[in-house]
Amino acid sequence: MAKKLFLYIFLLFFFLSLLAWAVKITRAYNAAIILQSNVPSEYIGERIVYDVYAGWFHLGISTFTHLPDTRLADKEVALMTFETKIKGFYDLEQIYSDRDTLLPLRVLRDIDGWGIKEKIIEEYNQKDLTLTFTKFTGDKKEESSLKAKGPIHNAVLLPFYIRKMSKPQIGWSILAYIPAEFEIKLVAEQEITIPSGTFKAYLFKSVPANFEIWVSADERRIPLKIKSSGSTMVMKEYKR
Repeated sequence: MAKKLFLYIFLLFFFLSLLAWAVKITRAYNAAIILQSNVPSEYIGERIVYDVYAGWFHLGISTFTHLPDTRLADKEVALMTFETKIKGFYDLEQIYSDRDTLLPLRVLRDIDGWGIKEKIIEEYNQKDLTLTFTKFTGDKKEESSLKAKGPIHNAVLLPFYIRKMSKPQIGWSILAYIPAEFEIKLVAEQEITIPSGTFKAYLFKSVPANFEIWVSADERRIPLKIKSSGSTMVMKEYKR
């Protein structure tokens, strides 16, 4: 009788220990799932160098870098930089955007060249649909604001925003406020040759006609070429 009682107690403790182990494993698994849900953007670490042209004249280079996520006003956000170097001119933009939508939240811009030194702060209020500019030129401070009819985009981020669409189809379009209103439309799929190679690409055009964007038609969706009134950027180098 004593042996049976000892066996029952042993089995009870064994199953309780097994249950505790199973709970521990389940909690660890759930924690892993939570961490996986916060995995940073697949594009973090990208560095894209563009040649900048005015017609056929080479002006300089622009470099887009997708840095690790950071915090802005106690919120985790995406951080990218866009650096332009043209003879006698330097422009660095630090762009903070929503991780999910890639809509801009704040842009810090330093301009130095051609006798001008400026610091510009762009604050995007996507809830109120307002964009506020604060510009510092020496001791002079200027402020202005604009109102849009929808979510406000940033000209630098726009090519990286449209790459997020899941199933590209000719005729796809969105309205974008920069903060003026534009329709961005996918008009063609074509082959494009640039210094870094030949790619199949999606061609987007704006209405009114102001810019054209070519994005690679592969899983990376790299902005390959961006043409706007007065200048063209062509990808020279891509790194992850």
